[in-house]
Amino acid sequence: MTTRVRFAPSPTGLFHVGSARSALFNWLFARQQGGVFLLRIEDTDADRNREEWVDVIINSMQWLGMDIDEGPFRQSENAEHHKAAVEALYAAGVLYSCACTGDEVQARKGDNKTPGYDGHCRDLNVARSATTALRFKVPEGMTTVHDVIRGTIEFQNAVIDDFVVAKSSGAVLYNMANVVDDRADRITHVIRGEDHISNTPKQQLIWEALSKATGPDLPLPVYAHLPLLVDASRKKLSKRKDPVSVELFRDQGFLADAFVNFLSLLGWSPKGEEKVSRAELISQFTLAEVNQSPAFFDVAKLTNLNGAYVRELSLDDFIVATLPWIDPKNASWSPADFETPWPDDRFDAERYRAIAPVVQERVALLSEVPAMVDFLFLENPPLDEAAWAKAVTGDADAGAILDAAIACYGEATFDAEVLHEKTLSFTEQLGMKLRKVQAPIRVALTGKSVGPPLFESLVVVGREEVLRRLQAAREVAGSTAP
Repeated sequence: MTTRVRFAPSPTGLFHVGSARSALFNWLFARQQGGVFLLRIEDTDADRNREEWVDVIINSMQWLGMDIDEGPFRQSENAEHHKAAVEALYAAGVLYSCACTGDEVQARKGDNKTPGYDGHCRDLNVARSATTALRFKVPEGMTTVHDVIRGTIEFQNAVIDDFVVAKSSGAVLYNMANVVDDRADRITHVIRGEDHISNTPKQQLIWEALSKATGPDLPLPVYAHLPLLVDASRKKLSKRKDPVSVELFRDQGFLADAFVNFLSLLGWSPKGEEKVSRAELISQFTLAEVNQSPAFFDVAKLTNLNGAYVRELSLDDFIVATLPWIDPKNASWSPADFETPWPDDRFDAERYRAIAPVVQERVALLSEVPAMVDFLFLENPPLDEAAWAKAVTGDADAGAILDAAIACYGEATFDAEVLHEKTLSFTEQLGMKLRKVQAPIRVALTGKSVGPPLFESLVVVGREEVLRRLQAAREVAGSTAP
């Protein structure tokens, strides 16, 4: 039998990293097994679903490179089949009509803290009407779920309430619709987050009931419930407090390959090094080796991993990858609400290419690039006033250093090695250390105390502009204001 898995998100908000991890594990399993990866948008919650969230899901999966074999399908398109399945189960006596309101159920419970419905209408033969719901008649006994990750899980049916499968409005609820769709799509493995464990016995009961009532008698899917994602405090990731949107990470400059690699480590470990290619992930991945324990979504680890991927890019690939932050008009997409620090007409592709190799070695996120190269495209780059005060106006030696630099760079060949040697020469003459000499030169040139290597930066900026900036700094060196 061909392996068939599905990723079935609800378009009710941003594409959560937990959803992305579930999608990835389904995709990896399908690719390894030579199976089918299906995308089904579960859009039956009309009050919460938004079409823009569907676009976010699809775009995020495309960015991550998780190609789909079938779909995207809309669950709402299968509504008539959901209703037909409900009618079949009702005719088979598996469902019954219930007229109880929520307030009535709560009133009967009193102080009883046990959740669920008390079965009040189960044997009353309540007639169906516009005010009655349909509940599943849970049988006696035990429901056993076989989970690849968690082993055998047993549920006493006595603690599973007779759950609603269709509202009085006729709307079919999640558990019922989900099973009908999985059966129609011939899903063989259900791989999803552990928050769905409580749904599994109900869905298994529905599946078995449909096999008897309508056929075909399909085997139950193999279940695999993935571990919870947690923050540094080992608490469930919070949509309010934690970065959980896949698009947010993309807009911050994470590479798709690095992000996929990191997601794969959330509950599973490859053999050997953790940094592995997609091909290796597909080759090594196995559901049986996924952990039960909560997985720490370590942003620092992700950032370090991303830096390693960034440094491995070819120069051409690095330049293309940074275009959304450097030259958005020539990029295939751009980060949300982002504008470059410089006007479009100030960007110089040749200058950027000249500095790109040394920038690539110093960034972990692509979004860090603009702040490292803005001095190339702005006549007056943003000034770090603390750095300026320390290295220029607050250093009694700054004037002498800048005088020496202006004299030297006015005559020296503008080559990084030559400029380095010439700077060392006048540094020795001043009786200072290179670090001290470089500080006012760098701040005068870039506006910051950190950035790309100084001498490569001097070459790219060019002699005339370098001298202009150094002279501007020299005029205020030793004063109290920039």
